Amino acid sequence: MVLKEATILVIDDDLDILTALRLLLKPLVKEVVIEKNPSNIGAQIEGKKFDIIILDMNFNGLVNTGNEGIFWLNKIKKQKPDPEVVLITAYADIDLAIRALKEGASDFLVKPWKNEKIINTIASLLGKRKSKTNTQTVIHSNNNQILGESDAIKDVFVKLKKVAPTDANVLILGENGTGKDLIAKAIHDNSNRRDQPFVKVDVGALTSTLFESELFGYKKGAFTDAKEDRIGRFEAANGGTLFLDEIGNIGLGQQVRLLTVLQNRQVTPLGSNQSISIDIRLICATNIDPKILADEKKFRKDLIYRINTVDIIMPPLRDRGTDITLLAKHFISIYADKYNKSPFSLDSGFISKLKKHDFPGNVRELQYVLERAVIMTDGNVLKAEDLVFSSIERQTNTTSVTTTMNLDSIEKNAILTVLEKNKGNVSKSAKELGITRAALYRRLDKHEL
Repeated sequence: MVLKEATILVIDDDLDILTALRLLLKPLVKEVVIEKNPSNIGAQIEGKKFDIIILDMNFNGLVNTGNEGIFWLNKIKKQKPDPEVVLITAYADIDLAIRALKEGASDFLVKPWKNEKIINTIASLLGKRKSKTNTQTVIHSNNNQILGESDAIKDVFVKLKKVAPTDANVLILGENGTGKDLIAKAIHDNSNRRDQPFVKVDVGALTSTLFESELFGYKKGAFTDAKEDRIGRFEAANGGTLFLDEIGNIGLGQQVRLLTVLQNRQVTPLGSNQSISIDIRLICATNIDPKILADEKKFRKDLIYRINTVDIIMPPLRDRGTDITLLAKHFISIYADKYNKSPFSLDSGFISKLKKHDFPGNVRELQYVLERAVIMTDGNVLKAEDLVFSSIERQTNTTSVTTTMNLDSIEKNAILTVLEKNKGNVSKSAKELGITRAALYRRLDKHEL
């Protein structure tokens, strides 16, 4: 079980605690349900399946046993034994909490708590259930892993697994930095050609002359600098996979020459009259908008049909939800090892700032931002201020993203900003916003915060 798929029920008679926990957990999990009255626990767990239940130990004497937490724990376990139950307790209740562990509680949290502790506790409990309900998907490609849990990236994985064992030509579409080259390599590594060469060429960077000599090879004396025979990339990839990156940037003349080779399955080196048969699996990639590729004035339709038996569209990072957190932890672990630093924990503000950024540079930008943070941070806790985004990327982003002036969006963003500043304290936030606590609660419900 992974954090993003978890459904959590929080039961406490203190509305401030309920609100703070909902604000903390809502960005990280599938759903957070809060309940103020413990008498409603039975109805809540009967109507919905929860993975984690966070339960207060004291409810102002609603149950006159002196052991309210244990009373409600037993009720939960009797009705629904599957959810993990985490108790919230004050220092004076530690002995009672330890007793509750013996009676079936999974863990307990001490007031006042640290946000990182709550998140780590929940993640650890979900990890124990992973063998039963593992929803994380990982595509392996030799030394690389393509990580993701979002529906957007899972769609890519499904296509990859289906197309990889075939010899179908694949066109990978997506913005710069989304990982198109990793997908191309993963297709090869999961194909029947995995033991044969994988040859990559950035064809968009080749001039017309270099295009032919690089792809098709040449004979000694074919041109001034041809001092010896050289095989081309098609021949080098024979039996394996040829990956042509930035295919959308080649001119119409180059497209004609490429189409001829793909139709005939033969290449003729420059300076030679002898054709060489080739057996390759072709993968192409481009960041060009598919609408542009469909314009025959810029790209030949007959070539598109040749290279595009199956297309795979790589989603931008901003559309991948909690994959940002998953990837962030992955890269931070890598760079901590690389630069001989202790393992890092992530402050909630750090995660929040990551999620709010649009990442026009996608996974590549995320990688560089996190490497910089690991290098520059002195402690072992990464905080919001440790994230410094490139001014170049921000400038690029402002040209492509329209800033919303919708009043509801402005109000929602203002509330989120003030709550984050005050670490979820509703009373302080309401005072700073110039409204009553009751008015702030109404707005939290309105915006589903």
